Amino acid sequence: MQPSPPGPIARLRSLRYVELHTPAFTEAADFYEEVWGLETVESDSGTRWLRGTGDEHHVLHLTERERVGLGRLAFAVATPAEVDEAARRLEARGIVPVFGPGPLDQAGGGYGLRFTDPEGRLVEISAQVEAVVPRGRDGAVPVGVTHAVLNTVDIDAAVAFYRDVLGLRVSDWSEHQMAFLRCNADHHCIAFNQAEWTSLNHVAYEMSSVDHFMRGLGRLRHHGITPQWGPGRHGPGNNTFSYFTDPSGLVCEYTSEVAQIVEDTWIARVWRRVPELSDLWGTAGPPSKEIRCHMAGTPDPGPLAPIDAWKDNS
Repeated sequence: MQPSPPGPIARLRSLRYVELHTPAFTEAADFYEEVWGLETVESDSGTRWLRGTGDEHHVLHLTERERVGLGRLAFAVATPAEVDEAARRLEARGIVPVFGPGPLDQAGGGYGLRFTDPEGRLVEISAQVEAVVPRGRDGAVPVGVTHAVLNTVDIDAAVAFYRDVLGLRVSDWSEHQMAFLRCNADHHCIAFNQAEWTSLNHVAYEMSSVDHFMRGLGRLRHHGITPQWGPGRHGPGNNTFSYFTDPSGLVCEYTSEVAQIVEDTWIARVWRRVPELSDLWGTAGPPSKEIRCHMAGTPDPGPLAPIDAWKDNS
């Protein structure tokens, strides 16, 4: 009799940061600091770490690369012992970490491990990353990264992996097109969108309140930047939304007031994909062809894929 696979590898506390690869490094770094509202913590040749107003050392890691894409998704766990246990559970599933467990040689330090998911995305789990003193939250700038939406060629397989291996819980579905998964009380930290290829759909940044959200849109407008979709309020998650594109063409979102989940009482539902549920306010209108194109992105076999894989997916 075959032994049953181990349970989830760890209890993930939050989405800590996202790494983005960009060929327009200088322009993207200037955008996220001067316009978007993040603050550089450390920088080096071709890489920059940026923080929000929260206590995470950094919430965005920008790296200069020839191709635009997702560098990694980093999740927080409580202790180094949990990282070690995650490594043991991964190996019990036949998943060999590409790094660690061990000290992370990067800005903010910490102790962690990295592995790839079935579509080549690089996932990091870490503990004991340096904290930073929280900035004041009066400004209309992001607290941190709150979720990433990922395009997948097989939404059922993607959901199964992140649920069974990473321990995320399904909060809701948008028909069989999108799935929203959580690791804490926030409605979702990861969402999957069924698509023709694997890529990053967008990264969302939390604003402290709907007032901060709207003031942030005003600040961007002063920079001559208007939303490509929004402002509005989604049905699944109940969060406000406004979508923009950075100089690389990657989509970034301001959001606030995401629904809070009470584990013992929440029942996942399947939402219909109709305009009145995509935007409860009815203010945003349908997403434009341009923003849909940016959200689709370009095929991304993952940061560890050989160059030939990029060519095959071009």
